[in-house]
Amino acid sequence: MKESFYLPRMKIVQATFENVKDLAPLFDGYRVFYKQPSDLEKATHFLTQRFQKNDSVIFIAYEGASALGFTQLYPCFSSVSMQRTYILNDLFVTSEARGKGVGEALMNKAKAFAISEGAKGLTLETDVTNPAQKLYERLGWIKDTEVFHYTWKV
Repeated sequence: MKESFYLPRMKIVQATFENVKDLAPLFDGYRVFYKQPSDLEKATHFLTQRFQKNDSVIFIAYEGASALGFTQLYPCFSSVSMQRTYILNDLFVTSEARGKGVGEALMNKAKAFAISEGAKGLTLETDVTNPAQKLYERLGWIKDTEVFHYTWKV
């Protein structure tokens, strides 16, 4: 198991429009990781819309002035339990900050946020080859084997 070294001066904040300049390169890097073409202008526009429409919650990790990673949560509802839930849609840590506890800290911040909001929980989807699955499982996330997920694309 890879040893983690926590960054002593890391802080995680709930992002606002003022953080877009720091978030956009991270978001662009996230998209590139998933084999999308780099487009910083489009990333900036997309994030700006999220803040304007207030339709996601983003946490960003910093060490000093350096942005290390982010996670983005989208609100959703469970009709069965009649509770809010959040989709942890994005999690990204810069290559330089990986293995230093940033991803774990971001996920724990998302969990604390969901608890504070009285949410049912968090759900995430990831590529079957994503090595972060080990982190998810170590943090108590359970791979769904009881239901199928289907996607319809336009």
